[in-house]
Amino acid sequence: MYVKTIISILAIFLLLGFNQKGMTQTTIDKQQIIQEMDKELKNYGKIAHEIWGLAELGFLEDKSTQILQDHLKKEGFTIKTGVAGMPTAFVAEYGNGKPIIGLLAEYDALPDMSQAANPTKGANEAQKAAAGHACGHHLFGTGSMAAAIHVKNWLKKTGTAGTIRLYGTPAEEGGGGKVYMVRAGLFDDADAVLSWHPGDENNADAGSSLAAISIRFRFKGIAAHAAGAPWRGRSALDGVEAMNYMVNMMREHITPDSRIHYAILNGAKAPNIVPAFAEVAYIIRHPDMRECKAMIDRVILAANAAAMGTETEVSHEVITGYFNKLPNKTLAEVMHANLEIVGGVNYTETERQFATEIMTSYETKGKTPETAKKVKPLEVITKGMGGSTDVGDISWVRPTTGMRAATWVPGTVAHSWQAVAAGGTTIGHKGMMVAAKTLTLTALDLYQQPDKLIKAEAELLERRGGDFKYEALLGDRKPPLEYRKGAE
Repeated sequence: MYVKTIISILAIFLLLGFNQKGMTQTTIDKQQIIQEMDKELKNYGKIAHEIWGLAELGFLEDKSTQILQDHLKKEGFTIKTGVAGMPTAFVAEYGNGKPIIGLLAEYDALPDMSQAANPTKGANEAQKAAAGHACGHHLFGTGSMAAAIHVKNWLKKTGTAGTIRLYGTPAEEGGGGKVYMVRAGLFDDADAVLSWHPGDENNADAGSSLAAISIRFRFKGIAAHAAGAPWRGRSALDGVEAMNYMVNMMREHITPDSRIHYAILNGAKAPNIVPAFAEVAYIIRHPDMRECKAMIDRVILAANAAAMGTETEVSHEVITGYFNKLPNKTLAEVMHANLEIVGGVNYTETERQFATEIMTSYETKGKTPETAKKVKPLEVITKGMGGSTDVGDISWVRPTTGMRAATWVPGTVAHSWQAVAAGGTTIGHKGMMVAAKTLTLTALDLYQQPDKLIKAEAELLERRGGDFKYEALLGDRKPPLEYRKGAE
C-alpha cells in the first residue's frame, strides 16, 4: 500500500509539472485582494438576492443557473452546459494547465418555505411560498462565482499557470447532482476541490458527514373486498408492515452509529379494500459508506422475506446515495489560516437589531449577535454525524475541503424561515463574501504552494485505503430530473 502511495505521489508531482527551479513565486497581497472584493459586496449581493427571489427547486433552476453562467461568460470563462445529463448543471473554466483548482456552486431552493426577509415569524409565515432558500444556496452559488472571478483576475494579472474551474451543481437538496458529475468523471483531473456552505458561524474544519442511501420498496398484492372476500386478497400493506417490523427488530443488531428511518408513502386508500399496492421509503446512514452498503443488503433481505410471507411481490429502487465526506487536514489548514485573515461578519446597528429580534424566536444556546464576528478553532472530525451531502462523493475521488460562513444569525438552524430571512438581507451577503474571500485566498495559496497539493493527495490516498475504485451508491440510475415537479 505504501509503495503505491509513493508511486502515486511521484506521478502527481510529474503530472502537475512542478519544476521547483523554474517556478516563479508571485507575492500574494491578501489585504489588497480582500479590499478589492469588499468593493464588490453590493454587486454580488444584488446577484444573490435575484436568485433568492427566484427560489427555484432542484433540476428546475433554469433562471438561477443562467444568471451565474451569464456573469461568468462576461468574465471570460468557457462554459460547458448540461453536463452529466443535467440541463441546469455546468462547468466554467478559465486558464490553462496545472494545477486545476475546483470550486463548487449550488443554487437550488427548498419546497414549501416562507419567503420573506423579516425577523418575525408571523410576517414570514404570511409570505408562505412554493419554495424558499432555506439552505442559502443562492449565497453558495454567488459566493463561489465571486471567488472564481477573483482567482481568474489574479491568474490573468500575474501570469500564473493554472486553471480555475467552477462546477455548477444542481439539486443538492435530495437530487444528488454532484454524484452524477463524479460518476461522469468531471472531477477526475482536478488537483483540489474547495467548497463552502451557509451557516450561523465561521469555521473551516476538516469535517466528515454520514454516508446515506435512500431507497424505495414497492409491494404489489391482490385487491379484494375486505369484508366480503378477504381470503381472495393479498395485502401489499401487509408486506410493508411485515418488512418494517423485521427492520425494527434488526436495529438491535446494527452498530451504534447506524441510522435507519422510513416513511410509508402509499398505504391503503380505504379500510374496506385489501390494498393491491403499497410503498415505503427508507434512508440508511452510517459514518462509513461501506457499512451503508452492508445494511442495505440486510434491509433488502427483510423486504424479500416480507413479500414471501405475505404472498406479495416487492421491487426496490435506489433514489439517492451519498458517500461520507473524507476530511482533508492539509487543505483545511490552508483554508482555516485564510479564514482567520478574512475574519467574521461585523454587523451594522440595523443588522444587529435584526439579529437580536430574530434570536427571540429560537434557543440561542449561549450565542449572541457578536458570535458572527468570531472564527472557530480548526477541528479535525473524522467520524461523520448529523446529515449527509453529495460533496462526500467528490471527497473520495479528489482532495476536498470546505468551510461555513455566518450568513445566518447565530443560533439559526438550516431549512428554517429564519435562514430564509437572514439570507435575504445584507447579513447573508456579508457572510457570503467571507466565504468568497476565503476561497479566493485559499486557491491562490495552492497555486503557489504545490507541496500542499501533493501532501493533500497523499492524505486522500491514505484515508480511502488501497485498491479503491469509485462506484456510485445509486448505481447507473439517471438523474431524477422531475423529482421536484409539482412542488413549484
